[in-house]
Amino acid sequence: MLINFFYLLRQYGIPVSINELLTLIDLLRRPLMRPTLDDFYRTARMTMVKDESHFDRYDQAFAAFVSKAEPVMEQFKEIPEHWLLAEFKKHLSEEQKAAIEKHGWEKLMELFKERLAEQKERHAGGSKWIGTGGTSPFGHSGYHPEGIRIGGPSAGHRTAVKVWEERHFREYDSQQELGTRNFKMALRRLRRFGREGAVEELDLEGTIRGTAKNAGHLDLQMVPARHNTVKVLMLLDSGGSMDDHIAIVEELFSAARSEFKHFEAYYFHNCLYERVWRYEAGRRVYKSTWDLLRSMNEDWRLIFVGDAAMSPYEIIHPGGSVEHYNKEAGGVWLKRAVEHWPKSIWLNPNPQSHWQYYHSTRLIHELLGGRMYGLSISAIDEAMRLLAK
Repeated sequence: MLINFFYLLRQYGIPVSINELLTLIDLLRRPLMRPTLDDFYRTARMTMVKDESHFDRYDQAFAAFVSKAEPVMEQFKEIPEHWLLAEFKKHLSEEQKAAIEKHGWEKLMELFKERLAEQKERHAGGSKWIGTGGTSPFGHSGYHPEGIRIGGPSAGHRTAVKVWEERHFREYDSQQELGTRNFKMALRRLRRFGREGAVEELDLEGTIRGTAKNAGHLDLQMVPARHNTVKVLMLLDSGGSMDDHIAIVEELFSAARSEFKHFEAYYFHNCLYERVWRYEAGRRVYKSTWDLLRSMNEDWRLIFVGDAAMSPYEIIHPGGSVEHYNKEAGGVWLKRAVEHWPKSIWLNPNPQSHWQYYHSTRLIHELLGGRMYGLSISAIDEAMRLLAK
């Protein structure tokens, strides 16, 4: 089995040698780790991968390896646990979905603590215990209008109030070129040219005047290059439901980065909170949102990019974030940002016809004063005209 894993890593472009495979085998023979998938994942990565730039390839190779391998796992009583496989998914009628009780925030967290204390084993299906499938508010791959997703993929409804699982976010590729031309054309509506910096262009009219005044002797006149002086801050939602829109957001991000000389980009998840991040040398580096507010004046144009599809609690409730405990609601931070940068918009990759179905989208649309636009070329063109005023 490990031989297959070794060749799979090579297949995904990870430079591993036979020495590293032998080291992994030696480690597995020693009682250094628990016999769990998570511990094997970390041990194998530590042994086989020498460059952090290959971590993403390793994750893909490991996922492919696990999907082919026969899972042999000891059952642990620790909860929450990563359920390996959804055994089934119930297909509910609209009447059944409507009959499921919406617990509300306080009741939901109270019930979750009770289930953690009571449950002693894995469970699949049903409407009470933490497990897979079914209609329980706790677990994954089932249906509940307000629940806590644990250790597995969403069933596609995206209404989870909390997500108990390790999250991985993808940095958008600024080198993406295919399809960026139309975005560049729309972004050019946001222009304000000026000359600054080192002199590097020939001033033809100045040279002619200087030469004429100099009795015909050539007098070259140089000027700084002409640049778009508009300053743009782009805050992008990364991960979760935004994975469906990676391709089009990559194109937008690449176009914006090449179009604006003064361009800064940071990431958040679902809603703006007390910190954002960017990637440097493959590492996530956090920055306080307060620092952004202090360091960038109102001359900057703020562009949010996100699908605005989340639990409403993330916007209106302290502690509503799916990842951490936020002392202030996301809506408070959005309001601060919009007040500090009055020239701000939100670009939403979801079709505009879908916005009405998400309470969170309507809330953000209201917080932005209606300045939410789609990612069609015509919508971006309209948004850039607004920011250029």
